[in-house]
Amino acid sequence: MPPPPDLPAGPSPTDWRRGLRMPLVEAMETQRAVRRLRPDPVDDDLVLELCRLAQKAPSGGNRQLVEFLVVRDPATKHQLARLNRQAWALYKRLAGAQARGDLRMARILAAVQWQADHFEDVPVVVVVCQRGRPWPGPLGRLSWYGSVFPAVQNLLLAARAVGLGATLTTLPLWSRTLARRTLNLPRTVTPCAVIPLGWPLRGGYGPTTRRPPAEVVHLDVWGRHPAPSDGAEER
Repeated sequence: MPPPPDLPAGPSPTDWRRGLRMPLVEAMETQRAVRRLRPDPVDDDLVLELCRLAQKAPSGGNRQLVEFLVVRDPATKHQLARLNRQAWALYKRLAGAQARGDLRMARILAAVQWQADHFEDVPVVVVVCQRGRPWPGPLGRLSWYGSVFPAVQNLLLAARAVGLGATLTTLPLWSRTLARRTLNLPRTVTPCAVIPLGWPLRGGYGPTTRRPPAEVVHLDVWGRHPAPSDGAEER
């Protein structure tokens, strides 16, 4: 699907390098899931720079087992799209039932549906992997993923800084066997997260609304919240 003709092209290398100097707090306060993406190409050097910054995240034992599979091949994206739609077909029924009458959630589900419908058109899909297999037992699994998601968040923040639309999804990974087969991964590598990347079709990033700290912070015991004056309120 071609983008509307009045949409600007992506930034030049000079512009996106300047964008990476965005203050961290600004990036955090305006980060959001951007799912509606244009099919316009994304510069290879920019994707490599995002992965480099992602790799700077803390790594358990400094083992540096997180790696990134950058997918541009149309056939591979098509197979990932099929896996994504298979999982979404189930998830949307559950989420849709819970979202009845909730306009905010309805808008989110519409964006997820758009992404599912246009997954093949996304110019770049980054699959975040980790060498090895999840360790057995609940503690092992929690520890094993501890180095993956700091890298994911670094990548998302860097994408936000340059204005590149991105969101985290795990729907295409509902079957690791099928995902490995699609991506031609060895059994010693585990796909952990999928991040479609592209320039926003519309809207993009901006201020977000979140519950204030006085509602989500608990002091020493569950249910003991700080007074509103004890911390910054949501802006």
